[in-house]
Amino acid sequence: MSKRDLLLEIGLEELPARFVTSSMEQLTDRIQKWLQEKAIEFGDVSAFSSPRRLAVLIKDVAESQRDINEEAKGPAKKIALDAQGNWSKAAIGFTRGQGVTVDDIFFKEIAGVEYVHVKKFIKGQPTFNLLNELNQIISSMTFPKNMRWANQELRFARPIKWIAALFGEEVIPFSLADVETGRITKGHRFLGEEISLSNALSYEEELKKQFVIVNPSERKALILEQLKQLEQENGWEIPVDGELLEEVTNLVEFPTALSGTFEEEFLELPEKVLITSMKEHQRYFPVKNASGELLPYFVTVRNGDDRNLKIVSKGNEKVLRARLSDASFFYKEDQKVEIETSLKKLESIVYHEELGTLAEKVSRVKQFTLDLSEALGMTSEEKEHAKRAAEISKFDLVTNMVYEFPELQGYMGERYARIKGEDEAVAAAVNEHYMPRHADDEVPPSIIGAVLSVAEKMDTISAFFSIGIIPSGSQDPYALRRQASGVVNILTAKKWRISVEELVEMAVSSLQKASIGSRDAEEVRNDILQFLKARVKHLLAEEGIRYDIADALLENQLGTLSSLVERAQVLESRKQDPDFKGNLEALSRVINLASKAEDTYQINEAKFENDFERALYNKFQSVSEIYGTLSTEAEKFNSLVSLKSEIEDFFEHTMVMSEDPGLRKNRLALLKAISGYIRQFAEMNKIIVS
Repeated sequence: MSKRDLLLEIGLEELPARFVTSSMEQLTDRIQKWLQEKAIEFGDVSAFSSPRRLAVLIKDVAESQRDINEEAKGPAKKIALDAQGNWSKAAIGFTRGQGVTVDDIFFKEIAGVEYVHVKKFIKGQPTFNLLNELNQIISSMTFPKNMRWANQELRFARPIKWIAALFGEEVIPFSLADVETGRITKGHRFLGEEISLSNALSYEEELKKQFVIVNPSERKALILEQLKQLEQENGWEIPVDGELLEEVTNLVEFPTALSGTFEEEFLELPEKVLITSMKEHQRYFPVKNASGELLPYFVTVRNGDDRNLKIVSKGNEKVLRARLSDASFFYKEDQKVEIETSLKKLESIVYHEELGTLAEKVSRVKQFTLDLSEALGMTSEEKEHAKRAAEISKFDLVTNMVYEFPELQGYMGERYARIKGEDEAVAAAVNEHYMPRHADDEVPPSIIGAVLSVAEKMDTISAFFSIGIIPSGSQDPYALRRQASGVVNILTAKKWRISVEELVEMAVSSLQKASIGSRDAEEVRNDILQFLKARVKHLLAEEGIRYDIADALLENQLGTLSSLVERAQVLESRKQDPDFKGNLEALSRVINLASKAEDTYQINEAKFENDFERALYNKFQSVSEIYGTLSTEAEKFNSLVSLKSEIEDFFEHTMVMSEDPGLRKNRLALLKAISGYIRQFAEMNKIIVS
């Protein structure tokens, strides 16, 4: 079968950098799936992107679909034939739908029942005739934000300016948003020209001649190479932030790195302020010396060639100088304001119309922090530090610096708290209470920062749940999932002996005392617990815990998370053991039968009828006496599986569901007592064993 190369390029007004990579991947994935669904064979796939284009090149696309020979299953024979042996309407309708006649029917037996079958041959259509469906693939794409332009109905990330669509050397004809497909693509906005592609395969090389590197990996590698060269030439170290590198890669089509400088006096600003100003606002890379000290230089990446770099550098220096001058002014002015004055301003800032002011939130968090400190048995000094940290945790939100650079919240609070003479532990906690800020961030290192972080995050989650704002699907405007993940990570890492249920109760009680929330408190508790369970399940999946083991652990209360994670690791590590299946079957059998026990019936040793009942009871007594004293979850698991022999003997020689009500209830009560310990570890009967 002959083959051709397929090219689709969507030319756009400049895309936001954060859209580029995901949009490129989405377009590539959609086209590949479409080819697979259409039974069109294809070879290597290359994805391309730049700020002005999304493109896919697929090599060796078959000229036509595969011919398909298949069997189609219809109604059962008894339905296909009436009492006289004639074809029923069901049979006739089935064959008509398959494009054949009743003469083509034959019967095949499936699980002892005969069914109507027919053989179908579907001739593959020419691929070129189907490719106009790329129109629907483009128009069905989704983006974080869409826009409309002119009088178009299509909603897209940015206005579509041109579409290059080639199958080999032939243009694929369709139009979208009044843009007709063709073989025209456009080079660099200032350095390149409009070009006509002779065939799909020439795409990448032709655009390079027009100062467009459409392969994002190649652009990224080129940027890194240029940064390395600047390091070697100047004896610098340029720390490369992965997110910034990705953003810069998606901002340029032809990258050229260059450096600039700023006045040394700005080095008096906190390093974080300088780096944030360079990175977040200007997309500059900072420069350090071999000792890791910040130098008065920066590196930026130009979207163009190396002509007139000195002029470009001077322009960038001017912009950065203005930014840093502002930062210097804000830094000096903020230090003139007392912390208590800033806290007073929080009283006039609405946190949420149904949840009160920021000052009221701080008040709730302070009380929550005190309650949690007490529950964790912290020292008097730690409690005082935690209380003060909670009181001033949000004061930096009203500073000039954080207003200008929101990314510095917490960090500036720590800095200013130190300047104002706050205790070191208090100042550090003001910053730490935002941790973990993202999925790859660490948990707060200090216990004070960790307690305040959990209190603040739990207050946020419970407050929004209490007014019915609960994340659903992709909607999570207040980042409650991230907050919940932070709580889960802290509880796990710190190994606190406080249950999740206790924590949720503290949060909901705090809201009740403050008369916040319109929903039933019990519903709020349940919703929060389910929400946290979902985050714990995600954590277990990241730890490599099999889904059924995770479900077995999450069936009941969450309890203390460090214990839960340790139990998960024990079960995951033991699942390949030769005796794992037998151990689980024995413990599961206990759980299954124990469900029939009466809640109020107590075990009566006098009613044991055989030695196997007594042996199981005695063994269970010895296990229950030491179970609470065992220090690791592995030891607890070993103590439970040590019951296996007695459990198996008991079931082999004892009729649990005896006709004698007294014997039956007593035996079920014994199983129920054992089951309580097993289920405390995990719902073993939920784990799949083979």
